[in-house]
Amino acid sequence: MAKKVRQVVDLAGRIGSAGDLDRGLLEKFRQRYGDLSPDQRSELFRWLAAEFEVERAQLEAPISKVESVSEEDRAAWNECVRDLRRSIASPRQRLFEGLINSTGGMQFVLEMRAQVLDAQRSGETGLEALEEDIAHLLNRWCQHGLVFLEEINHQSSYRTVSFLKEREMVHPMVSLDEMGQRLGVDRMCFALYHVALPEEPVVFIEVALSRGMIRSIHEVIGDSQEQRQPVKAPDTAIFYSINNAQNGLAGLGLGKVLIARVTEALRTRHPMLETYATLSPIPGLWSRYLRPILEGRDEKFSVSRKDLIARIPAKTQQVIIDRHRKFGGDADEIGEAVLKVLSSPDWITDPVFSRSLKKTLSEATFAYLSMEKDVRGKPLNPVAGFHLGNGARISRANVNFAANTSSRGLEESCGMMVNYVYSQRALAPIGRAVRSLLPWGRR
Repeated sequence: MAKKVRQVVDLAGRIGSAGDLDRGLLEKFRQRYGDLSPDQRSELFRWLAAEFEVERAQLEAPISKVESVSEEDRAAWNECVRDLRRSIASPRQRLFEGLINSTGGMQFVLEMRAQVLDAQRSGETGLEALEEDIAHLLNRWCQHGLVFLEEINHQSSYRTVSFLKEREMVHPMVSLDEMGQRLGVDRMCFALYHVALPEEPVVFIEVALSRGMIRSIHEVIGDSQEQRQPVKAPDTAIFYSINNAQNGLAGLGLGKVLIARVTEALRTRHPMLETYATLSPIPGLWSRYLRPILEGRDEKFSVSRKDLIARIPAKTQQVIIDRHRKFGGDADEIGEAVLKVLSSPDWITDPVFSRSLKKTLSEATFAYLSMEKDVRGKPLNPVAGFHLGNGARISRANVNFAANTSSRGLEESCGMMVNYVYSQRALAPIGRAVRSLLPWGRR
């Protein structure tokens, strides 16, 4: 173990075993942790996950008491259970409790979890216990009125607007002027804040009001929006971008809380709204689904290469091959031709390719979102998993072709987007579950 890592480990051990939290030790831990390189942090994470755990000897006595006491003696039983519960708390948990309760501790713990998640994405294994302890702590800190909702508008501070602009990952912005175009009478942004981070949103959502369903992101954002007139008597609210502003809070369910509270606020402000839906990207549609299938790597999907090709009528297949050859292509088999066509984003500008592939891409996209599952039985697409898991519905009619023709939209999902529709019936239980947790209104 590197010397710097050993110093941090020693501090963690002293903090985890101390009866009372020592602020000086916590500050030293944070300073020494900040000096570690990424590789040294990974070494520390492995130690925290594997070694900084409850010792067997600590559990033997309380477990023995639980096994020996009768449940009929409720007072003795309850006392034994409480003893066991206290004994199960690991020194790792005490370390994180101390850190998050120190000045600036919320931000520090958020950054640590983000780094643990990054390490896991990079292939580090065995960190599950560490990540779960931090996530459990953050979940508790994001309940019971500690997070609150606020609308971001033209009166919001420059710092706030700039902060959100930099953290908009779904539809990135080049300038603050673009952020301004997304705020107004029928274009809104709402954010959740935590009382420990009152100046930095933890998650935010962008909303467009419309008459009927919006099926293309170009109807919401773009240069043409400068001359756009506000929608009169809107009946539909479209959630077109949800972003975590703090990477350490990824996967903790705050997006569900945000949708519920924003829906409630919109319903109060615009009682004529009848439909609440998203206009969502489909990350991974091309690189993790369509391209592998077209390349013949289809064994883990419900749709095979043969199935996909069969969706293209024979006459259309020949049209695609001929058009591909006209532009210098050399493929003489339809699967290879489609693979090469879709590999270049220029295909969307050609009316022949666009017309010939529209139906097949729409059907394949719907199959990806509604049929393909991961090993846990959840939707293979993470965005679909989030919205469908929250009670939203998806239909073939709401799969939208050429809905995002930006270079990123074409590279990620061949320009496809989808509307997930939230019914009033689906929103009601979400709202009831979180209503008591979030005060509404400005600070």
